[in-house]
Amino acid sequence: MDGWVEASLLLLGGVTALILAGPPVAFCFLAINLLGAWLYLGGEAGLQQLVRNGITSLANFSLTPIPFFILMGEVMFQSGVALKAIDAVDRAIRAVPGRLAVVAIVAGTLFSAVSGSTIATTAMLGALLLPQMLKRGYERKTAMGPIMAIGGIDMLVPPSALAVLLGSLAGISITGLLIGGIGPGLLLAVLFLGWILLRCSLDPSLAPRDEGPKGGPTIVPLLIHVVPLVLIFAAVVGSMVSGIATPTESGALGAFATMVVAAIYRSLTPRVLVRALAGTMAVSGAILFILLGALTFSQILTFSGATNGIVELMRSASLEPWQMVLLMMAVLILLGCFLDQVSIMMMTLPFFVPVAQALGLDMVWFGVMFLICMQLGLLTPPFGLLLFTMKGVAPPEVRMTEVYAAALPYVLFGVLVLMLVFLFPWIATGLVRWLT
Repeated sequence: MDGWVEASLLLLGGVTALILAGPPVAFCFLAINLLGAWLYLGGEAGLQQLVRNGITSLANFSLTPIPFFILMGEVMFQSGVALKAIDAVDRAIRAVPGRLAVVAIVAGTLFSAVSGSTIATTAMLGALLLPQMLKRGYERKTAMGPIMAIGGIDMLVPPSALAVLLGSLAGISITGLLIGGIGPGLLLAVLFLGWILLRCSLDPSLAPRDEGPKGGPTIVPLLIHVVPLVLIFAAVVGSMVSGIATPTESGALGAFATMVVAAIYRSLTPRVLVRALAGTMAVSGAILFILLGALTFSQILTFSGATNGIVELMRSASLEPWQMVLLMMAVLILLGCFLDQVSIMMMTLPFFVPVAQALGLDMVWFGVMFLICMQLGLLTPPFGLLLFTMKGVAPPEVRMTEVYAAALPYVLFGVLVLMLVFLFPWIATGLVRWLT
């Protein structure tokens, strides 16, 4: 057996077994990295190199947008700015089929444009809207599906912490990924809206009609509570594409603008700011700790020969470039049924990126499709994170099988958008080329 095959089985098999056993992902990679450094980097000297590599991997300026993007979402949620925006959207949308489901899609898309926290968006919308929808007689799957589906758009629409992480790990333009995700993300939102309106129009029993909040103007709340969030999104994206600011500086601008808006609403108290900063540190620390394991794992795979061996095996498969791309996307979707998104990125990027580069693919196009697959992984049974998030906020009588069934149509829409981006790359790259 070739040495690279043994190394692949040991490293990839070992980390997969540990992840499935249940410990935190970061600890799984740390354990395998220690073993791999000892075996393939030279014993004690390898462990010392492991420490140096870890320090170097985190001292990377391209990672600094992550805490800023997360802070934007934390300030919105902790200050109540997000709740006011939901109420404004609720007042503006009247007498449409499945009104509260439509509110979930519109509000969720809005939050995706100013927050990098996928699970937080789903948890907040679920806790706020799901009880109201069930109380008003919405069919359970109709109530839960949109709330779960819209959370995945956070991965595509900037600011996206996962897009920054992908760009850092894969060496893809972070600005390109952030802008490239806008088209597919908005396309998903439009498809979700169309599905809800069509289904609830054909079968009104799924979502009993209601006129929304009574009294009061509808345009004023939108101007006060929604327009500022849209302007924050425009400032973040505009500063990047115009070249005025780097992604890090745009993230800092967005975080500052979000705090200014919260302060104007008199919602940014010291206690709120402390909670937002604490939440940002917790999430950012977890991401960076996982990233530390990911980059080191990639280096050990390279030193062991596993990366070159698997890449050469894929190259020798006599597949056309389009077949290779579809194969990689299929692997990502399959892994998404069992693993979290960061683990999938760490395990596949050391092999997929060299293959994509060797095939001469547009890396922004490839990266956006990668993110769509990660979005699908949030909704695919049995271990999609948003499925468990929804089960956590749903009433106890809601069964897990109902949660799975609620997510299924939106998984199919995600696959449809993936195929559209595959067939028409300009959906992902057109805006990037036009703006940059």
